[in-house]
Amino acid sequence: MINHELITQAFKIFSKLNAEGEVLKTDCNKFFTDEIVRSLVMEFANEVDCTVVTAAYYIYLVPLTKNSIYHITNSDIKRIYFPAKTLNMDIYLMYVAIIIFIGEFYDSYQSANSTRDFITINDWLDSMNKRMDSLNQVDEETLISLEQENEYNWIGILKKWEAMDNIKEGVRKQTAKTVSRMGFMTIVKKFMLDQKLIKEIGRDELELTEKTKAIVGKYFMEYEYNRGILDVIYQLENEEE
Repeated sequence: MINHELITQAFKIFSKLNAEGEVLKTDCNKFFTDEIVRSLVMEFANEVDCTVVTAAYYIYLVPLTKNSIYHITNSDIKRIYFPAKTLNMDIYLMYVAIIIFIGEFYDSYQSANSTRDFITINDWLDSMNKRMDSLNQVDEETLISLEQENEYNWIGILKKWEAMDNIKEGVRKQTAKTVSRMGFMTIVKKFMLDQKLIKEIGRDELELTEKTKAIVGKYFMEYEYNRGILDVIYQLENEEE
């Protein structure tokens, strides 16, 4: 029978994760020193379709499925970050932009070791343009086949991207409400900052957080979680080279 005190300690750690999404390692020593406490915390997380990820100074509660109560819904994303009457296609394009952002820090999606310290928003936009252009070279029949394999509307995503003006920062003031590619990237950046996936370290210089690096190392490369989207993005890049 498990000691009542250990159950209480585990629940306190999970309760703080539940409330804040993160806990300083120094505030949850038992998670690392007591196997029973750690197992209980992981079990609590599993019950709500989450896992606990360890990074540099914190442990994080990370949802694993859309069924998790901690999973941010498409409706919430549209309401908080996008203009009125935004469609789900904008959300799918945002997911692609996030994947491309993270991919810029790694040699390939099969490597968990980052190869750069930061990226500017203009370089991120250039990378997004490059990969969308590559995808645009694929014939429609192949794209339809990829859509069936990945359950991802590549044709709709391409049309959404093509409909945006390609205006670089510095040409004129960009805001999240501007119907342009840079304006769209600004929205995605805001979302990633709010979710503590990235940090802004200089004028439009962005770096991955330790939280993101931990998630990448554990889940990002898995087909189960990216539904083959990475295969499409990197395969096109390799074919060009």
